[in-house]
Amino acid sequence: MKKDINFKEDFPILGREINGKPLIYLDNAATTQKPRAVIERLSDFLSEENANIHRGVHYLSMNATQSYDESRSCVANFINAEHDEEIIFVRGTTEAINLVARSFCSEKLGPGDEILVTEMEHHANIVPWQLVAGEHEARVVPAPITDEGELDLDRFESLLNERTKLVAFVHVSNALGTINPVKKMTAMAHQRGIPVLVDGAQAVAHQKVDVQELGCDFYVFSSHKIFGPDGQGVLYGRKEHLNGMTPYQGGGDMIEIVSFDGTTFRSSPERFEAGTPNISGAIGLKAAIDYVNDIGWETIHEKESLLLNHANESLTKIPSVKLIGTAEEKVPVLSFTIDSAHPHDVATILDTKGIAVRAGHHCAQPLMKRMGLSATTRASLSFYNTVDEINQLAEALKEVTALFES
Repeated sequence: MKKDINFKEDFPILGREINGKPLIYLDNAATTQKPRAVIERLSDFLSEENANIHRGVHYLSMNATQSYDESRSCVANFINAEHDEEIIFVRGTTEAINLVARSFCSEKLGPGDEILVTEMEHHANIVPWQLVAGEHEARVVPAPITDEGELDLDRFESLLNERTKLVAFVHVSNALGTINPVKKMTAMAHQRGIPVLVDGAQAVAHQKVDVQELGCDFYVFSSHKIFGPDGQGVLYGRKEHLNGMTPYQGGGDMIEIVSFDGTTFRSSPERFEAGTPNISGAIGLKAAIDYVNDIGWETIHEKESLLLNHANESLTKIPSVKLIGTAEEKVPVLSFTIDSAHPHDVATILDTKGIAVRAGHHCAQPLMKRMGLSATTRASLSFYNTVDEINQLAEALKEVTALFES
């Protein structure tokens, strides 16, 4: 067994108790906890540096502007964007997808056109496309997945046709942990001249993302999924796309000239960042990325591989537990059901033991329907979890199964 490196001390909240028990936080797919480095950076900015950006010539404003711009450069480097200007700051993954739906995709749709997604999508990567498709008599088409929770790549390719105006899919499934073959899927679409958006919300905290290597046209993710503040997200878009897109919102700081005869807009990224942005959120995201970079992907992969393998082994030994989603390539997300026990009951009992998991459809109702379920219990892990925590989860689940079998 690889060494179980312990990072819990970096995260203040992980030292508290819930219901008189030490907190075991296994809901990282919903949101990740924040390391001390992020908390302290936010505190320092708000207490010592706070000012609006791009508007003032005084010291605080110029300093805040520099920190904000450095955050954009940090994100660009983190995902290997070619230009800083290809990074748009938004409120989260959901807003980023809606921005692309409205400013890029909508103008390309006509009656009978299609937007191709997959059966494993989060609602945020279904509903925005349905809204714009409905306005143009177009439709959203789902590519099927297997019983193991993997994309049927042959069926995916067969659904690409002259009516397909955009392909949008998750890098990593929030409900199953499945890692999609993004580079291959993107190449299939591009061979037919079809642009691609990748929902990376669940990928960025688990693996290195290189948008140039992946080849995608758009990549989106949220700060709170990678140890940063909530209310902050990222849209990466190729520069040639962004500067040809209609602004999503109008307001200050995204314009060149305003008159009552008309308005001219700035180029990317300002044309999509109307009004005062979440300055502290962007700065907090940079602190989170710096923290991840300091640890290093090799260390993260080693730790999460250890946790996933141990969790799979531990849970499969419990007869009443059935794992949902057994893809060969996946991040440490374990969705499961227990015979005769509703997922919400399981999660409630685990909470009495200080174990935080998620129960429900995970904003992926079409996926649940495909699997013949209404809900699952989900334990989603991060590198700050430990083997001992997995052992405690397994023992608690044995107690749950005994309770419902008695």
